[in-house]
Amino acid sequence: MSTESFDTSVLYVTLGCAKNEVDTDRMRSLLSAAGYGEATDAQSADVVIINTCSFLASATSESIETTLQLAEEVSDGIRNAPIVMCGCVPSRYGSDLPNELPEVAAFVRTDEEDGIVAVVDEVTGTVRSGTAMLPSIKRTVEGTVAYLKISDGCDRFCSFCAIPYIRGRYHSRSAASILEEAKSLVAGGVRELVLIGQDTGIWGEDFDQTVEGPHTLAELLIELAEAVRPEPVWIRVLYLQPEGMTDELIATICDTPEVLPYIDIPVQHCCERVLSAMNRSGSEEELEALFARLRREIPDMVIRTTYLTAFPGETEDEVDAMLDFMDRVGFDYTSVFPYSPEEGTRACEMPDQIDETTKVERTQRAIDLAESLGFAATASHVGETSLVIVDGVEEGEDGPELIGHAWFQAPDCDGAVHLDITDATVGDVLNVRFVDSFCYELVGEVVE
Repeated sequence: MSTESFDTSVLYVTLGCAKNEVDTDRMRSLLSAAGYGEATDAQSADVVIINTCSFLASATSESIETTLQLAEEVSDGIRNAPIVMCGCVPSRYGSDLPNELPEVAAFVRTDEEDGIVAVVDEVTGTVRSGTAMLPSIKRTVEGTVAYLKISDGCDRFCSFCAIPYIRGRYHSRSAASILEEAKSLVAGGVRELVLIGQDTGIWGEDFDQTVEGPHTLAELLIELAEAVRPEPVWIRVLYLQPEGMTDELIATICDTPEVLPYIDIPVQHCCERVLSAMNRSGSEEELEALFARLRREIPDMVIRTTYLTAFPGETEDEVDAMLDFMDRVGFDYTSVFPYSPEEGTRACEMPDQIDETTKVERTQRAIDLAESLGFAATASHVGETSLVIVDGVEEGEDGPELIGHAWFQAPDCDGAVHLDITDATVGDVLNVRFVDSFCYELVGEVVE
């Protein structure tokens, strides 16, 4: 095995969601172990890896535009650093790309990313004296929070979504690999594990049920909690579809202190007709009953959701029904996205596509309501005292300040807690009293 190093630095550029962040981190760990350094900008890079997003047409455009911009930055007349495009764009458009993007030296689909060392060796002309030594745990996270991908792909085939065509059919990661990675991350100082996947609630359903080990998300959460003890680690679950909220999972959240009473359930809509056209199940009554049950049975339950506005054929009455539903449920956090007709999806061919002016108007109405509910939910914590993980230091209006997040704030999307500078360091867990709020942000004071 070879541990040789090379005077070759890699710039990593990640676009899209947290799942792409995890995939980039895996590639970084592989290349680092194989002897490659890391560049901080395009000017100093010998090779660029861009991990792309293709969930929406706008994301595909951004991925291509960023790639072309990088191509200009790394071609200065003296050198011509190769670009490797990874992720969703190569997975979705495959064989069309070499002719369309001659600026790119290699294309790597999502299911090929574990072979990134051989790809970079080839495009940089790297010759090894032996076989690269690759790590068993493919992570390099140094912060307080780590996304932990427990599955990939999707079997739902929602009519508006291209993910199954990009990332393939649903497949769960093994419990052993998840637990091993979680232990390594916590040993490295991570204080929160955020479980992600296209559909986290059905984790394990594709396993051989006769084989010993966890076969449900609830069972996995219990084993994860046991694995990280006695460290004070939070476990948060994102991207869980309504059907995945089982009796077993509700009981596990209630009975497992490490698992936060915070659930991300993207409903997309509440009207049964629209849900059926989306190839999704459920109805307004069923969804409202589910959220009422979660708040009734899980103390302090915090709920995040998603509303996809202006789906083809959506009527004004259905818009009003969805907004009324959001208001009645009182979601703590709601992400609002306008429908985008995606090539290859069934919804793209549906009649009654909504015009852009109406789409913008409906989206803004939903955002206004989502912010009203979210700001009020954030303000409701003023006066409370809670644990806060310190994530870093930022420059505020009055100078440097500590930035952290509380248990009811998912990292990177739900706002943050702002604290005066103390002798606390990144990774510390502080007892904080919230004294003020603005939008989704909270101001806190450390309680000794």
